[in-house]
Amino acid sequence: MSETTETGPTFPLSQAQAFIEALPHARALGMRIEACGAAGVEMSMAWDARFVGDPETGVIHGGAVSALMDTAAGTMAMFSRDPPAVTATLGLRIDYMRSATPGERVRCRAVCFHRTRSVAFIRVTAWDDDAARPVATATGSFTLDPLPGARR
Repeated sequence: MSETTETGPTFPLSQAQAFIEALPHARALGMRIEACGAAGVEMSMAWDARFVGDPETGVIHGGAVSALMDTAAGTMAMFSRDPPAVTATLGLRIDYMRSATPGERVRCRAVCFHRTRSVAFIRVTAWDDDAARPVATATGSFTLDPLPGARR
């Protein structure tokens, strides 16, 4: 039996940000939660010279963008349930449309478009200064395991 996540609880931003800050890579990349709830997760990451993949252009490395997208998608999967679930990435396909604009914050939005008892299916779009021109899009699947001690 499948469930959808079109409606549901909104989780406190502080709870979601605490989760992100517990992830060493998310801390190192300066990821920030902008919004978190059953309707979607929005995250961002500031441009940083440490993340530049091409010093001549100042373009941020695609690996930093993919880390942001994977983290947003995993967070969406985690918070797609009430209570939240433990999650891991099963598969993630990322399509890069263009380079992120040097100096601009990269933002992304993850939404859960389908969920079963044990898997969440997530779509993510990343952009920088122009939300109408995505930097990348992704589709992924994520495990859903109840938190230890949580009731279903």
